[in-house]
Amino acid sequence: MGKLRVTTRNFLLLLYICVLMIGFLSCSTIPDGVTAVRPFNKEKYLGKWYEIARLDFKYERGLNNTTAEYSLNPDGTIKVINSGYNPKKGEWKQANGKAKFVGNDNIGMLKVSFFGPFYSGYNVIAIDPDYRYALVAGASLKLLWILSRETHIPDEIISNYLKIAKECGYKTSDLLWIVHDK
Repeated sequence: MGKLRVTTRNFLLLLYICVLMIGFLSCSTIPDGVTAVRPFNKEKYLGKWYEIARLDFKYERGLNNTTAEYSLNPDGTIKVINSGYNPKKGEWKQANGKAKFVGNDNIGMLKVSFFGPFYSGYNVIAIDPDYRYALVAGASLKLLWILSRETHIPDEIISNYLKIAKECGYKTSDLLWIVHDK
């Protein structure tokens, strides 16, 4: 077996990789200037949510009838099941993942993963007292969702959530309004 020789060059390369990994793993899960809901009640948030509007991104592109369902895993993380219907292919699509709180579980700031160790921000930035309607921000201003426990949402809630999103810097004119007909 050959000996492992640690040179200054190898050490610096390893140090550089470690710094990059730490930086990658500690990336913010919420956009600057955006605040997650507190106090947040994890148990009240669990259950099925209908996506009313979203800023489109590749994993949901072309889907309607989109929903998210949250339940508690035995280890305290949250099981995530996202579903949607692709009308062009005539089929349902489902993605399973898990979410965990970034800090205290009474703050609506989580990170979610659908691909192993890679997580992205999931931040509840507005919610009504009965946990019927929610405004959710991703890790950047490119990800935003308006959710409801039903397939529709009152106009005054929409207006309020759009105002909040605009104040945070979101381009609300790019929101897709989701059809629920299945």
